[in-house]
Amino acid sequence: MPRVAKGVHMKALTRLGMGAAALVVAITGTTIPAEALTIAQNKAAQTKLNKLGCYAGPVDGVVGQMTQAATVRFQAANKMTQNGSLGGTTYSRLLASSAKRCDIRAVPAGSGSGRRIVLSQSQNYLWLIDASGKVVRQGGIIDNPTYLSPGSYTTGSKCGRAGRIKRNTDGGSLYLNNFVRFAPCGIGFHQIPTYKSNGAQIHGDWLLGTNMRASHGCIRVQKSMSDTIWNFTVSTTRVVVLR
Repeated sequence: MPRVAKGVHMKALTRLGMGAAALVVAITGTTIPAEALTIAQNKAAQTKLNKLGCYAGPVDGVVGQMTQAATVRFQAANKMTQNGSLGGTTYSRLLASSAKRCDIRAVPAGSGSGRRIVLSQSQNYLWLIDASGKVVRQGGIIDNPTYLSPGSYTTGSKCGRAGRIKRNTDGGSLYLNNFVRFAPCGIGFHQIPTYKSNGAQIHGDWLLGTNMRASHGCIRVQKSMSDTIWNFTVSTTRVVVLR
């Protein structure tokens, strides 16, 4: 990107006025207010988010909740403040060739070694790692850190309750399918809850990996991820929870 001389920059701002100033900053600097993005720029952002596996949904130039959720996942994967806004430095970081994918992330340092599940509360993300250190699968989660402290846990029965329940229930209108318990007394992994009445999930997969929803303490995952966790934890498995 060619540099613009300071005098030319200031004259441009004077001619264009304050309403267009943010767009000039977007061209010559590193920050941009989200409201200053054009529809074409929003589409470019959505296209790049989808290319990076962040799942922004349709490329329509409208920054709705799905695009905001994708932006949060991008910000988490790229170690940025997670506010869901394309403003600030997010837009330029997103379009840069160095932008990191949302769906392929390094296992956090300090998670130990060996066969385990690693859960990052700050990233709203988890990794399944086999005994050789290979990542079997990774993906976004919905959790609630208020109920779960960082530390090391193991899957299995807790507080006299079964460690694995294929079709668990919340005691009300929901099923918690593929429930795998790993922390006292009721905390475990499970598919995003589904309604008993029609089998629909209470929210979409596109919210995973964000704090745009909060669980009641358990770790909600995509259905296919819950199947993988169910099979991965046939034997007792260590779960490492990190902030």
